Amino acid sequence: MANEDQAEGKAKDIGGKVKEEAGDAAGNDDLKREGQADQAEGKVQKGVGDAKDKLSD
Repeated sequence: MANEDQAEGKAKDIGGKVKEEAGDAAGNDDLKREGQADQAEGKVQKGVGDAKDKLSD
């Protein structure tokens, strides 16, 4: 079962990808970079959740 960090991290990653693609389609480099940053943050948070999950096993 996914913990809160894993779920939130995955959601940020997906939302960031959508934001990046929207920025790319609109030619908005700021939105594109913001999406990339959101993806990175989401991946880190998911990694923290994965680590917590392994520690609790």
